[in-house]
Amino acid sequence: MSEQASGQQQEPEPGLWGGFKEFLIRGNVVDLAVAVVIGAAFTGVVNSVVNGVINPVVGAFGTKDLASYKSCLKGPCGYDSAGHVTHGVAVLWGSVLGAVLNFLITGAVVYFLMVVPMSRYLARRAARRAQQEEEHAEAEATEVQLLREIRDALVARSS
Repeated sequence: MSEQASGQQQEPEPGLWGGFKEFLIRGNVVDLAVAVVIGAAFTGVVNSVVNGVINPVVGAFGTKDLASYKSCLKGPCGYDSAGHVTHGVAVLWGSVLGAVLNFLITGAVVYFLMVVPMSRYLARRAARRAQQEEEHAEAEATEVQLLREIRDALVARSS
């Protein structure tokens, strides 16, 4: 049975360009692009907090640059003028500590400045909706009760 005989016409499939345009205008793609841009800007803020606040606090106990903290695992480590290990096995635990601090600060800021306020907002909104639905249900129950009384009065009057 042909498509025309069945009364249904199949929509033409979008071409490569049409599919790409549809992909780009989808809401989640735009949201993702905004998130990437904000994330890049936020990374700069977090790095400046780490470099301007955390590193000086750590510097009060040792060196200001976390990346300079390292340990030598095998034998005495030798370094060239650029700071690269020439012999021995060095563990650069300071750079790992700096990355962990960046991660913790980023996570804390995202949680306390974005997740917590949004969850509170959504909880208030859900409570408000529940209250409105409850009020609507009460009004509807009252209306049904009044309609029953009117019906009963009409039935009593007609009989």
